[in-house]
Amino acid sequence: MTSEARPSAGTPDAPLLVVRGEAELEVEPELARIGVLVSARGRDRRSTLDDLTRRNTTALDLIKSYGDVVERLSTGAFSIAPEFTERGRGERVRSYHGRVQLTAEFTDFTVLGELVTRLADLELTRVDGPWWSLRPDSPVHGEARRRAVAEAVQRAREYASALGTSLAALIELADTGVEGPRPRRPAFAAGVRSLAAAEMREPAEPLDLEPPQLRVTAQVSAHFTMAPPEL
Repeated sequence: MTSEARPSAGTPDAPLLVVRGEAELEVEPELARIGVLVSARGRDRRSTLDDLTRRNTTALDLIKSYGDVVERLSTGAFSIAPEFTERGRGERVRSYHGRVQLTAEFTDFTVLGELVTRLADLELTRVDGPWWSLRPDSPVHGEARRRAVAEAVQRAREYASALGTSLAALIELADTGVEGPRPRRPAFAAGVRSLAAAEMREPAEPLDLEPPQLRVTAQVSAHFTMAPPEL
């Protein structure tokens, strides 16, 4: 009993050629995302909650004031919890600590430096970011894939030409990995400022944020059959 050879394994009449195609693009980011952590601390739960609500509203109003440049604004985790004394008997509350996490995405980067500086200047507010990225449906991803496939075909033709033959058919094309955009430098982070510091200092100068180039890569593996070469 004999078994027919699988096309993917290749035969003398249809030799198999396996190549890899890669592409790497450097592009400008399309989105910038920042995280804003608003905090409040006090001895009384209600006053702490009132302070947190006020500071959260201030941060939201500031972000919303930039209008259409804000692609998306959302509120994440909220918490307010007691902190207990370490000594003494029983459960004694020393203070209350509350926080709210905000996330904002932007499509216009010209005012981003000004905004993050103003946010970082608010009392008990932390700003992290920006994290630069492309839109999920960005055509850059498709362009990287097309270039990877084109390189695979070109490589296969060159190998076949070196053997004095030509490609016959494509047997298999596999996507071996598409890496998301990666910035070449770290993000900005501003720590929490106290109310006293906010009152004593002059408004900070806008931070100069220069969007980095993002690297987008794609890799494919392609299996071809060739016309039998004369060796």
